[in-house]
Amino acid sequence: MTLTEGPWLSIIMFSLLFLAVFHRPVKWLLKLLARSAVGLGFLALWSQSGLAAGLALGVNAFNALTLGLLGIPGLGLLFLLKWAGT
Repeated sequence: MTLTEGPWLSIIMFSLLFLAVFHRPVKWLLKLLARSAVGLGFLALWSQSGLAAGLALGVNAFNALTLGLLGIPGLGLLFLLKWAGT
């Protein structure tokens, strides 16, 4: 092992240890991000068609995270919050 291989080997070993310890939280976080991305796409589509029905929602990170966490009930919650705020 030369002097230049030492830091890379340490970084690789630390990364593997990190993934071994935090496997479940990282998996949960990646799943949440994927579901929120789908929710953001849904909100973008809904903003185009929902205006005609008067059911417009904002396309933002809070709404996307709500849809990512709660799914279809989250959509109902967002509509309820919008209705209660007007």
